[in-house]
Formats: sequence, structure tokens, C-alpha cells
Amino acid sequence: MFEFAGKVAVITGAASGFGQAFARKGASLGMKLVLADVNPGALAQTVDTLRDGGAEAIGVPTDVSNPAQVEALAQAALAAFGKVHLLFNNAGVGSGGFLWESSANDWAWVFGVNVMGVAHGVRVFTPIMLAQNEPAHIVNTASVAGLLSPPAMGIYNASKHAVVSLTETLYHDLQLAQAGQADNAPAALGHVGCSLLCPAFVPTGIADAERTRPEPLRNASGPTRSQIAAGKQLQRAVRSGKLSAADVADITFEAIAARRFYIITHPGIMATVRLRHEDIEQLRDPTDPMSLKPEVKHAD
Repeated sequence: MFEFAGKVAVITGAASGFGQAFARKGASLGMKLVLADVNPGALAQTVDTLRDGGAEAIGVPTDVSNPAQVEALAQAALAAFGKVHLLFNNAGVGSGGFLWESSANDWAWVFGVNVMGVAHGVRVFTPIMLAQNEPAHIVNTASVAGLLSPPAMGIYNASKHAVVSLTETLYHDLQLAQAGQADNAPAALGHVGCSLLCPAFVPTGIADAERTRPEPLRNASGPTRSQIAAGKQLQRAVRSGKLSAADVADITFEAIAARRFYIITHPGIMATVRLRHEDIEQLRDPTDPMSLKPEVKHAD
């Protein structure tokens, strides 16, 4: 069982959505918080609110696609609290539309945040956690889009599939690296674990992520018809979400406490995941995952 009280959590994308919900949950459990976000104003407001509620928290403006800034985040966490016990590689953005209509800037932006942001977090924080020889845990936020391949979401899907594979491999690598270290001790002692969070549609700010795109990666031309349609579908899907970000935070912390790897917040999606696996096993053409979500695909 992972203990939270008095431990230090680092959370990226902490000024909104899941990240902010993780911060609130961590504060309620007595954790010390190191919050990172690319939006300094929203980050400062989040930190102030948590401090007003009695939490120990600092904010570190961070672009997770920048390796130097992630390294600076780690140093700030160590300078403030001395250790890191829980890391949420949570920052994420999205871009939709037909794959061939997506620009090089679209690919660079989404993969820079969604994939390299997670990679930098793993690269920088895992050695710190291993050296502490204390229970620690990493949570990487993927998506059900990392288990499926819905149409008109190609860049986002590919980025989240990368996070799924990265995190599954991280699990195996951590097992290998720590094998035999605690033969005569409880399993959790000195153990660094990880979890893969795959939420479905939840009302968060992901549908408005374009506002955070850096100026050098913005597109000179306006969105295409497919990109406009994909944006509208995403907005519908997010609004259709039955769970809140706080609900996802509760589920996630329960999974961390139990040291569970796969965190599937919407178990109903597993029928579609099984359908994809059956497509692969039977060598048949891919089924549109949205065919089981007509209220999202065809709503006005």
C-alpha cells in the first residue's frame, strides 16, 4: 500500500483538468506539491488556492517539451522538499483532422508535449526516485486513444499509443532494475512503480488546448474542414463525459495506493478495446471505434 501523507508529488499540467484535480486530491491527503504548467498565470492561481486551503505547494512554470525546463522542475522540487515520491506526467494537448492535412507543426507540438514531455519526466525523475530507496511511483497519462485508433484523431492517437508502449516498457525496465534489491524486506520498500492512466472523455480543458500552442508552432493557414469537424466532435465527446476530473483523480489515487498498473476510468470502453484486439487476431480490417459511440459521432 502506497502512503501519501507527508510525501512529495510533482504534477505537470497542474493548472487545469486532471492535473489540477490530482493536486487537490494530493493536498487532501497531506502531500507536499510541486506543480508545473505552461500557463504561469493559471499555475499561480492554482498554487494560491491550494495554499489558502493549507497545502504546502510551489509552482514551477514548465514547458514539458523542453528537457532543460523539466530538469529545472526536478531541481526545484528537490530544493523545496528534498525528495520526490509521486510523479504525474500529465500535461497533454490534442490536434485532430485527417492525417494528411496535419502540418509538421501539428506533429511537433503534440508529440513534443504528449510524448517527449512524458519521456523527459521519466528520464529526469526515475533516477532520483531509484536513488532515494523509498517507495515512489510514476503515473503517465495516456488515453483510451492509446488503446484504440478513432478516425480524424491520428496525431493524438499516435502520441497516446506511444505513451502506452513507453509506460508498459517502463514497468518492465523498473522490474529488471530492481530485481533482488529487497529480498529480505517488504515488497514496497525502496520500490519504484508506475501506472498507465487511460481515461475516456472527461470535461477538461483538452478541447481548448490550442490556446497553449507556442507561437513558432502555430499554423499560418486556417483549419481544414476535417479539422473543424474533428474539433466539434471532440467538444461533443468531452461534454458527454459522465465522470469529472475529480472522479478520475479519486480512481487514480486508489490505483496508486494499490500499486495497480492499468488505470481504466471508463470500463465500458473495454468492449471496444476487445473489438480492436479481435480485429488484429483475426486479421480483419479495423473497426471504427466510434461506431459504438453514435451519440458522439453523429450528434449535431
